[in-house]
Amino acid sequence: MSEVEGGVADAGRPGARSSQPSGLVDLLGFAALLLDGDGRIVLWSPQAENVFGYTADEVLGQYAVQVLVHEQHWDLMIKLFDHVMGTGESWAGAFPIRHKDGSARLVEFRNTRLLDDRGDFYALGLATDESTLREVERDVALSTRLISQSPMGLAILDTDLRYVSVNPALERMHGIPADDHLGRGYREIMTAARFEVVEAAMQQVLESGIPMIDESTVVGRAPADPEHEHAWSISLYRLEDPQGRVLGVAELVVDVTDRHEAAMEAARARRRLALIAESSVRIGTTLEVGKTARELAEVTVPELADVVAVDVLDSVLEDCHLADREGPALFRALAVKAAYPTEAAEAADPPGHLAAYGAGRLATECVRTGRPFLITQADDDDLARIARDDHAAALLARAGVHSYIAVPLTAGGQVLGFLGLTRARNPLPFDEDDLALAGELASRTAMCIDNACSHERVRNAAETLQRSLLPEHPPRLPGLEIASRYRPAQAAFEVGGDWYDVLPLDGDKSALVVGDVMGSGIGAAATMGRLRAATGAFADLDLDPAEVLQHLDKIISGLGHPIATCVYAVYDPYRAECHIATAGHLPPVLVRSGRHPELLDLPTGIPLGVGGVSFETTTFDLGAGDQLVLYTDGLVETRHDPIDRRLKTLLRVLDAPDRSLEETCDRLLQELRRPDDPDDVALLIARTQPFKPAG
Repeated sequence: MSEVEGGVADAGRPGARSSQPSGLVDLLGFAALLLDGDGRIVLWSPQAENVFGYTADEVLGQYAVQVLVHEQHWDLMIKLFDHVMGTGESWAGAFPIRHKDGSARLVEFRNTRLLDDRGDFYALGLATDESTLREVERDVALSTRLISQSPMGLAILDTDLRYVSVNPALERMHGIPADDHLGRGYREIMTAARFEVVEAAMQQVLESGIPMIDESTVVGRAPADPEHEHAWSISLYRLEDPQGRVLGVAELVVDVTDRHEAAMEAARARRRLALIAESSVRIGTTLEVGKTARELAEVTVPELADVVAVDVLDSVLEDCHLADREGPALFRALAVKAAYPTEAAEAADPPGHLAAYGAGRLATECVRTGRPFLITQADDDDLARIARDDHAAALLARAGVHSYIAVPLTAGGQVLGFLGLTRARNPLPFDEDDLALAGELASRTAMCIDNACSHERVRNAAETLQRSLLPEHPPRLPGLEIASRYRPAQAAFEVGGDWYDVLPLDGDKSALVVGDVMGSGIGAAATMGRLRAATGAFADLDLDPAEVLQHLDKIISGLGHPIATCVYAVYDPYRAECHIATAGHLPPVLVRSGRHPELLDLPTGIPLGVGGVSFETTTFDLGAGDQLVLYTDGLVETRHDPIDRRLKTLLRVLDAPDRSLEETCDRLLQELRRPDDPDDVALLIARTQPFKPAG
């Protein structure tokens, strides 16, 4: 196949070289006409009809000056014709011609003399519409000026993605001279792996013809500025000539570093706000110190740090004051969390571990000065100050820790501990914004920890008071076997005012009491103590149970109007009778030998402290081995289950009369008590035994 044939055959393939004429020539529409030595038109191209308006039949053989030129311009045309034919010098310029429609038009000419094989001269004229030519010239001039002076980088690449042209702006962006681009492939210049995406996009644009506008933003470093990262927005367009032949692809590159950094900063700000909002919801959900620390760690990782450690001064947990400012600081680790398995987490103290940090360690300086520390680029000396010992420092180094923050946990002017944040896999160093965010999270957490510690102190005091007011062990009573339990509310809740009592009475009788002061804390415990003391005093008077409750109602009304429920029972072993009255309390359970447990159907009464209502005593027999179970609502009332279902569970657990009373108490607490139950429990079980009067 010849070269011409091959060029024609390959013309339709994108990227193939072609012998097809340039579309620019077609755009200009060059007309060709040939004049003999006398000035007659002897050749006339089809394009000439477009320029002048005449067909070949209308002009061939005619004098050109008479057909194509207005009379006032005959002399000028004859003079130019004689000059070209006489001297052989070419002439170029714009000349006014007469169109077939009679109008005058400027036409751009290129005239030259031709010589044939017989020695005759001819004048060849190439002409195009002057306005079209000037438009093309203006477009070219404007494009050239825009490309050369544009702040946007522009490159023209052929169908093989080799650079054909690069403007000065792109030359500056790449830091590579324009001449060094030409003829080289795109990936020879843009060697970073991230530019594979752009290369693939170029191929897609070449094939589809669909431009990609601002669809690719590449972040990286260029030879022109290797110290800083830049962001470039890249747009791609396929280039075609007027016949639709694919010429290549144009790449438009805009440096959008400022916009990219602003967007990144805005995104970081949104993440910070979201993290702060999340922390307000997730941190401090309970009044338990360890859980609060774990909540802080879970919020912080991985959004802010790769590894986080929360440590509190052991003196704060034990004595609620700072440790000695000399010597090592003793910390209790509360939480450690890592975004991924890493030796950096192993360098931190495990939760519950007690560790001493020397005076030169950052943790010690942080809690003693109350100042945060920011290390943007950690070296070996920094790691030695961060870690507890040399082994931990080696773990941090192997994990690739490169940035660190230590923030004090401060509440009420007292430093409770510190929050330690590290980055290893995250390549960005901590900055001042990260330090401010860590400080905000630490402040919220410290307040929650301080509240938890304060609550724990009050709770411990209330529980101590509560337990001191309860009988340590029920006394031995005539005809009764007794078992009891008191369980305070769990750590996240206040101690309440639940109590029980067992009182020996005259005539070998016994009083059994269970009550519950509404509310919590020391106040409720103190009220409970007064009621218990008053109950004992009235019991000594050998009053009917309803009368005892009536007197207690008057007593409690003078204590600031608290509300309490109570059940008061008296057992007479001589008659095997039980006399009982209730004040707004849950019904006791009667477990008779050989029968299923049942809730006693008693007049409920109203709680103590309401006043103005009398109480009623109920009497029933108790046979040998029968059990009477008294309890407070903390045993059966929960947030999760209806009371009827819980009471059925209570009866089911009690349906084992042969079980020891101690075991029964334990089983009841095991089956009915949950770790998160917010109320105290007082439980008292009495079982009748054979009675033999003394003497």
